[in-house]
Amino acid sequence: MQVTADRIVLLGTGGTIAGVAPSAADHVGYQAAQLGVDRLLEGLPGLAGLQVVAEQVAQIDSKDMEPAVWRDLAGRCAHWLAQPDVQGIVVTHGTDTLEETAYFLHRVLPAAKPVVLTCAMRPATALAPDGPQNIVDAIAVVRTPGARGVTVACAGTLHGAEHVRKVHPYRLDAFSSGDAGALGFIEEGRLRLVGEWPESAVDPGWAGRLGQVSAWPRVELVSSHAGVTGRIVDLLVDDGVQGLVAIGTGNGTLHHRLEEALLAALAKGVRVVRSTRCAEGAIVGEGATLLPASRQSPVKARIDLLLELLAG
Repeated sequence: MQVTADRIVLLGTGGTIAGVAPSAADHVGYQAAQLGVDRLLEGLPGLAGLQVVAEQVAQIDSKDMEPAVWRDLAGRCAHWLAQPDVQGIVVTHGTDTLEETAYFLHRVLPAAKPVVLTCAMRPATALAPDGPQNIVDAIAVVRTPGARGVTVACAGTLHGAEHVRKVHPYRLDAFSSGDAGALGFIEEGRLRLVGEWPESAVDPGWAGRLGQVSAWPRVELVSSHAGVTGRIVDLLVDDGVQGLVAIGTGNGTLHHRLEEALLAALAKGVRVVRSTRCAEGAIVGEGATLLPASRQSPVKARIDLLLELLAG
């Protein structure tokens, strides 16, 4: 008997989308991660006839995201993606670290089926919550023929995990893909694709290896700015840090005192890479420093370095 891919899996991790406030007019004084993923599905339009499996992977405010949750989430994604009758996965997530989780999953999961992260900027108790529509839109993306890879659906826009960033602390349309542009737009339950689905060259052994990880490498961010010293780098090295991502100015440039401290850390065996604090674009060329550059945002460059250290 031929098995058709018709199940959609909804994995919950908490966040504002599951948040509760004392008043329907309160959009900021809420407590995140209060409602289970089953509750988020109640009353959603357009689900009749669909086989939706809901599973709670975590229940946290995404500002408190930890690598252990990433590991568990990636493991559950890998499990469900391997089921032949599963069409794809929707992950409900808080907005604060959504771009990090999306990029982590992009780096460790195969792109053959869609994994769509979605979120909300207003709690579930708001007078006009945005979470329900975002979930419906994410399901529409999963059901789109040919959908694949890790993406983010928010406020009717679809972003690729590699480029998406949170760019606003309050408005509903809080994400951007910068100069890379959005992948598409969800309009009246249908995706209008304007870009190309994400591709990944994932080592098929990643999911299995992640399940064995108990101690994660320590990778920290340090920022270059006017008047910075290298003291924070020295303290982190003395404290056993294994990797550092320097948030540079402009084209990844670093204050000379910070650069000297980072070069000293590199000489002691600490892995160091540069990124830029600019919201758009990427570092071009190597520049005058000996420190290698990443073309990713600082938080995503940190994930690359974390996985590099995990791989040994």
